[in-house]
Amino acid sequence: MEKNTVIAIILSTLVIVLGFTLQAKLFPPQETAQAAPRSIEMVNEPVTEETLSGDTALVTAVDDTVITNEADSAATETIDTEEDAKNPVAEARYTIETDLVRVIFTNRGGDVVSYQLKEHRDNGDPIEMAYSHDDNRAFSLVLGQENGKVVDELFNVRKISDTAIGFYRTFSVRNADGTTSNFTLVKQYSFAPDDYLFELKVTIDGDETLKGLQFGNAAYSLRTSPQIGPEWDQKQDRYEYRKFYYLLDGKKKTVTLNQGNTKSISSRFTWSAMAGKYFTIVALPEIPIQGVTYSTISKDPKKPVSQMILVRAPVTGRQVTDTWRFYLGPRTERELARYNVATNNPYLLTDARLNEMVGSSGILAPLEFLLKAIMELFYKMIPNWGISILLMTILMRIVIFPLTKKSTEATLKMQEHAPKMQEIQAKYKNDPKKLNEEMAKFYQSSGYNPLSGCLPLVIQFPLIFAMYNLFNNYFEFRGAMFIPGWIPDLSRGDSLMQLPFLVPIVNWGELRLLPIIYVVSQLLFSKVTQTPTATAQKGSMKFMMYGMPLMFFFLFYNAPAGLLLYWTFSNILTLGQQVVINKMMHAKKELSLVSK
Repeated sequence: MEKNTVIAIILSTLVIVLGFTLQAKLFPPQETAQAAPRSIEMVNEPVTEETLSGDTALVTAVDDTVITNEADSAATETIDTEEDAKNPVAEARYTIETDLVRVIFTNRGGDVVSYQLKEHRDNGDPIEMAYSHDDNRAFSLVLGQENGKVVDELFNVRKISDTAIGFYRTFSVRNADGTTSNFTLVKQYSFAPDDYLFELKVTIDGDETLKGLQFGNAAYSLRTSPQIGPEWDQKQDRYEYRKFYYLLDGKKKTVTLNQGNTKSISSRFTWSAMAGKYFTIVALPEIPIQGVTYSTISKDPKKPVSQMILVRAPVTGRQVTDTWRFYLGPRTERELARYNVATNNPYLLTDARLNEMVGSSGILAPLEFLLKAIMELFYKMIPNWGISILLMTILMRIVIFPLTKKSTEATLKMQEHAPKMQEIQAKYKNDPKKLNEEMAKFYQSSGYNPLSGCLPLVIQFPLIFAMYNLFNNYFEFRGAMFIPGWIPDLSRGDSLMQLPFLVPIVNWGELRLLPIIYVVSQLLFSKVTQTPTATAQKGSMKFMMYGMPLMFFFLFYNAPAGLLLYWTFSNILTLGQQVVINKMMHAKKELSLVSK
């Protein structure tokens, strides 16, 4: 290896390391404090729209509670009422369990403090879909717009059945005309035995004087879980993520937010969702929705937030029941497509189009679907997803072998003509026009097309992209073991051993073998396929040979094992194919010389 090449590799490594350092120093995780609650004037504003009606399940005459919210300026006008004996005196928790989920509620606000998926694991424990905080619980209500104070009072509880529970309490407000109105707030949760979707009914049941409910430009706001599982290290795992989605006018929209930001959508969407790579929470309102705010603001930088705050339009009558449906579960086509056909789900939903949230390869989706079907067929033959990946990779290398062979033949032909091409380039280096003319004549006389080696590679790109997306996102790889003690989970990086320290700058805490094998295979492949080049190009070519694999080592170190297993094994097979092709071409050349 030449001195200049070594220097180039060292400088490239320093640039990568320096880049990580500067990123950590100049752009640290934002420690943005939660925005101060907006003042919600707790004076009920007059509403002039037509009255809405709804069911009043669980409405019971209970004690009156003063609505109290902090205000930035003028004091909020409220009415003090006498505490009733029915008022709950202590916080309590209640559990509902189905075949698929285990949900824990608190009577403080009638909120959810834990929502576990029983069939899916995170480090041995059920996946948690409601990482609630004391001041930010899942499915909590704010009277008014999203930045108000969460309803934190203790509610009365009624257990309706093994899969349904209700929370209720009466509040009192002063209307804009100075009169007083009382209303009972009810939150009723209902679950199906074998479904990831549940219903939340929010009832406002007012007395005869209540003409509607409007604080600011909303009746109330409903918060989803501050964060969903599985847990992941944002600094190390660049393949996991949290994004927001919504379906508006039949088109899926995507919103990506860095921590410490918010974005509001003032549209009546069909559904709104927050999703990670493998799991999602989706809101399907059946009410006049005012909009949604997506928030990543957290008081604790160690607890990242990815939350939806759904804003309900003003209530225009004294009595209304809103039906919300929420899906908390796997982000898979099989589960989400159930809500497109009424007979496939207990809520008789049709054409909900939740399955559009499943990540795909866009226009390459049909190709990805075909590849997935083939891989699942291999899994039925040998029930190990790691082996399925290897068999799939072998099949793909066989399919594209003719293209690989043609590309190699073009490369070898270029090597054969390289001296003559370099001679022409040197002779006409000061006359670009003449150089182009002479090169065109040479290509025509020799029958060599410089693009003949590129076309087979271009044809392979759709297949490569589709396989990358499949292996990077396939749900069944979660928790799928390939080799015990080395690759226990194809959806995460492989691990030979835990390091007793974190590697500075990159914060690596595990020794991984697959990235090392990948880099070695890439170096060997580059060595086998290297071509003679002009002296001026030798430095850049050697950087491509040695520097690029080193860069990919840093990029792929924490890549999911399933994805890296594919890349590495594909490299090894391609290397073997290349050796065979080289021998075939060499034998063909010798035979040609003998025949002459």
